[in-house]
Amino acid sequence: MRELADAIRTYGRGIGKDIVKVDMFLNHRIDTGLLYRMGEALAEHFLPERPTMVLTVEASGIAIAIAAAHALGDLPVVFAKKSAAVNQSGDMAQASVYSFTHKCENHILVDRRYIPIGSRVLIVDDFLADGNAVRGMMDIVHQLGGKTVGVGIAIEKGFQDGGKTLRQMGVNLMSLAIVSGIEDGKILLAEDGSI
Repeated sequence: MRELADAIRTYGRGIGKDIVKVDMFLNHRIDTGLLYRMGEALAEHFLPERPTMVLTVEASGIAIAIAAAHALGDLPVVFAKKSAAVNQSGDMAQASVYSFTHKCENHILVDRRYIPIGSRVLIVDDFLADGNAVRGMMDIVHQLGGKTVGVGIAIEKGFQDGGKTLRQMGVNLMSLAIVSGIEDGKILLAEDGSI
């Protein structure tokens, strides 16, 4: 997506060899116009899959998930929680996922009532690195008797294995931008011919 690529080049910065920092427009300070156009791009791709809901994981995936769900006809959005709370049901589906960003193991949880059996679930997230969060959400959808009909990602780190693994699994994966690497703080994008 050209507009997203331009925002990454203008506002994004790379830290070390693997951190893509885009907090100026995507996941801390949000460019709402760009966000909704990203949602429209995901909706256009996944509409033929007839999703009935969108699933993400808290917290930074929620905005892009809402944008995609809105563009798909105001579908419900469910987000997996990263920790249990006293106000949650005791009947939760859960999966263990390692967070690349926070360098810790999380147990993501979804109340079983939120994803009815037979649901056609589109998973949406802001980043795809190793793919642990996506595979954890796919596991939860499977546990609850739903079907993952696709995975929509704002930014994929193409230099990590998440996208490759999901594609090899036959997942319908759409990434709006793919980062091929980081050099001297500059984020390189796949469309630049560098992957």
